Amino acid sequence: MTVIEFRAGTLEEAADALLIGVGAERGWDESGRWLAARMGGWLEGYLDAADFSGKAGELLTVPGAGLIPHGSVVLVGLGGDPDAELLRKSAGSAGRALTRVESVATTLGSRVAGGEAAVALGFVLGQYSFQKHRTQPKPVKTTSLCFVGADAAGLAEAKKAGVIAAAVAKARDLVNEPSVNKPPEFLAGVAREIGERTGVRVKVYETEELASGGFGGILGVNAGATEPARLVEMWYEPAGAKAFLAMVGKGIVFDSGGLSIKTAEGMETMKTDMSGAAAVLAAMEAIATLGIPVKVLALTPLTENMVNGSAMRPGDVLKARNGKTIEVLNTDAEGRLVLADALSLAAESSPDLIIDLATLTGACIIALGEEIAGLFGTGDAPEKVRRAAEAAGERVWPLPLPADYRKKIDSDVADMKNTGPRYGGAINAALLLKEFVGDIPWAHLDIAGPARAPETAHYLAKGGTGFGVRTLVALADLLADGS
Repeated sequence: MTVIEFRAGTLEEAADALLIGVGAERGWDESGRWLAARMGGWLEGYLDAADFSGKAGELLTVPGAGLIPHGSVVLVGLGGDPDAELLRKSAGSAGRALTRVESVATTLGSRVAGGEAAVALGFVLGQYSFQKHRTQPKPVKTTSLCFVGADAAGLAEAKKAGVIAAAVAKARDLVNEPSVNKPPEFLAGVAREIGERTGVRVKVYETEELASGGFGGILGVNAGATEPARLVEMWYEPAGAKAFLAMVGKGIVFDSGGLSIKTAEGMETMKTDMSGAAAVLAAMEAIATLGIPVKVLALTPLTENMVNGSAMRPGDVLKARNGKTIEVLNTDAEGRLVLADALSLAAESSPDLIIDLATLTGACIIALGEEIAGLFGTGDAPEKVRRAAEAAGERVWPLPLPADYRKKIDSDVADMKNTGPRYGGAINAALLLKEFVGDIPWAHLDIAGPARAPETAHYLAKGGTGFGVRTLVALADLLADGS
């Protein structure tokens, strides 16, 4: 990913491209009026011919024609009442259109209070593409984004958003990488590299420590895999920390379904089943880089779910880290098994709040579609996560954890079983996870839908989205503010 320099400047400074927002019915702001005055009457005719009116989502490139100090102008429609998310999307679409130019100037951030951060994040993520395995890659050429008229505070927020965008891109890279290239030890190495760069303390549990530590869920899922499991534990402990946050991310680097094997079509996207772990790793790097004054514990249980003669069988009983037992009736409901261990370990440190992220259930996609994560939890944790997600621009929706549904995962031979009835599947999975957090406020994000984008649009590229990184950083900010 190309590193983009964010700076402040003026409209009279030269740049390869100028990015301007246009309101409904060609509602110009000050920069638009400047553009119209410099380019003369032919601009209106050009826009008429292109049928460009400023509706939200419209995008049009206009040649500079030597009339302005910019090679071209990208106009993005903002409609009548733009908000931060529309700025992100508009900047993302413009970023995808401008990957071949080196310098871009924009006034788009002035349209909304705090808009510079939204534009910076959207623009950078819009330019993202995963090209590592292409024989003829087309790297992004943009190295400079100038915020016209931005003050020091706006520029600082843009730079912070740039750090977060880089973390999202890192998570996307990890998710998009083929499973054969990212066994558990590879992702443990990513965590170690983050620790070396940021000072975050890293411990990696290997097979013997997982066995002696009672991590029966992780080892049970790993039983059919060739690559040994790992559990990554990361600690960010700044002086003067205002709160203590624990983050847990599901890290199934490939999910065949185990003996309850998936269809061929069902496996096509299963390299992305470690999206929760990718989000946690990347968010930890961003939080440490930004110096947010919150103590953070990050845990990522990492394994494949594969098939061989020693694979976990339906009917097996696993004992999790906290001593509770789980009867396995469907080996394809494996994510909750590894999370049970990691959540148990997180609870032992008594954080103020635990949050886990997992591509956990297809049932959640049926309930909320592909763009909204399901939010479950206890205490005040779900509301704090909802507020953080709203601030970050990621869509979540609260779902219930009714106590009387707990009996649906009762087992005849163990403390619980890993599946319940077909209906309410996302709730059944969340109720199992609840058994491993004790009395600590806890939030669970089922990101099975938004972790993967089926098509490229605005600041999303087809494939891994890095969903959750922005919410986790915003949650750390919220806890640091005492909210």
